[in-house]
Amino acid sequence: MLDYLIQGGLVVDGSGSEIYRSDVGISSGKITHIGNTHPDARTVIDASGQIITPGFIDIHAHSELILLNDRFSKGRIAQGITTDVSGNCGIGVYPVSESAENLKALDADVLGKWDDWKWKDIVEYRDYVSKRGLGHNCVLLQAHAPLRYAAMGNDAARIATDDEIALMCDKLDFSLSNGAKGFSSGLYYAPCVYADRKELVSLLKVVKKHDGFFSVHHRCEGDSVVESITEVLDLALETGVRLEISHLKAIGIRNQEKVDTILSLINKYIGMGVDVLFDQYPYTFGSTSLFSLLPPDALMLDRNSLRSALKDNTKRAMWREEIVNPVSWDSIYSLSGESNIVPVQLDSSPAFEGKSLEEIGRIMGCDGVDALFNLLMVEEGAAVMTDVTQSEESLMKIMASPLMCFGTDGLYSASNPHPRSYSAAIHLLSEYVKKRKLLSLEEAICKMSGEVAGRLRLDKRGLIREGFAADVNILDFDNLAATAEAGRPFDRNNGVSYVFLNGSIALQDGKPNKNAEGVFL
Repeated sequence: MLDYLIQGGLVVDGSGSEIYRSDVGISSGKITHIGNTHPDARTVIDASGQIITPGFIDIHAHSELILLNDRFSKGRIAQGITTDVSGNCGIGVYPVSESAENLKALDADVLGKWDDWKWKDIVEYRDYVSKRGLGHNCVLLQAHAPLRYAAMGNDAARIATDDEIALMCDKLDFSLSNGAKGFSSGLYYAPCVYADRKELVSLLKVVKKHDGFFSVHHRCEGDSVVESITEVLDLALETGVRLEISHLKAIGIRNQEKVDTILSLINKYIGMGVDVLFDQYPYTFGSTSLFSLLPPDALMLDRNSLRSALKDNTKRAMWREEIVNPVSWDSIYSLSGESNIVPVQLDSSPAFEGKSLEEIGRIMGCDGVDALFNLLMVEEGAAVMTDVTQSEESLMKIMASPLMCFGTDGLYSASNPHPRSYSAAIHLLSEYVKKRKLLSLEEAICKMSGEVAGRLRLDKRGLIREGFAADVNILDFDNLAATAEAGRPFDRNNGVSYVFLNGSIALQDGKPNKNAEGVFL
């Protein structure tokens, strides 16, 4: 007897194949029946008029600490995501070294906070989380920043020595030997920004040895985006590593015309034998740490030293010039403009949350740069912003590429984060499939499940197939609507009827079922 029989739905199986009508049966955590013979089941679910899909797989997430702060993974399950890949952008939680305070400060703006770090490496982290229970399945990467702190201590804002590179490689080898699927770097962020080619090639050779993949937030997504993408494509060409370019975009109005060049460049390297895909979240505005608006030389400092430096008028004048007239780095302030940058979490200055830097400057009696300095000068906790980055036309051009696969870049450090954290999957389907018809339903679901599972080489995941894990969504497609909004508390997405996680109901009628049946893959 089946545990569950889902009757009367239209199956979009995640392979890209044409939609078809069938029942789907679930037993002992697996899909065990596909057909219309109506076998006996303990529970029968009427899915008439709805679609049945694989659970979505998010190739770009930041869930390491939300797994602890929200055992039932509301932000994931509420949008039909049953598996994600965490440890992206070079930001992670292991290995933990004597420089843990620097790592925790970096993580706070992206991953959130967790006081009780009772782990030292990927094995201990995984055991610690597993004992508490996972609200979704998780694939882990080894992030670059913790490796640099572990090898270089607090002096990580510089080029690494040969011995330090060797130590990083040893620690990366340990993580890849113990379950990590790949390696990530955030070459835009400190301390990864200080990594030179020698360090990166050395690390990627370790990744290649394990047949892992390299997920990278490359150095510049603005004025130097073409050169920046060329750098990581060249690294993949030299080392033979599989490459995943994170949240592909071109930032700034003046750079939107470069999207065609970027896509042509990637296809050129594919022709040269490079194995490369990219991910994307379906919004024209992004979210990251407010501190990332500062120039690289400011980010060399630990947070205490930085707050002191921001009281120095000479330092402020120097950094103002670098922010307004950047050379060889992406100044998001310059690219997006002060009216398009909005702090959504300021632990030390909550009264200014939800206001643009332009508005905050007006209140303070200064411009947006000084407003930024004034906020960060007193900030002792997390500071998170949203920022308009690209045009709708560019976003759609990237989304339509056969090389795009789904990612949310979901952040849970702010109490009311970017809507992608709770609604990205549903927004993609409701806005770009149902409304704009940019992608067919079959294409979109494939990019959100089967294609990502193949990229990650997950065994029997990502498709509606007999014998595959029962990560399954039932969606009322006609009424599907994303509801998360920037700066507002999230409740539920419309049209998400059921989410099954490893054969158990994790969400029903839009409400989480307090199911912690997830596993590390």
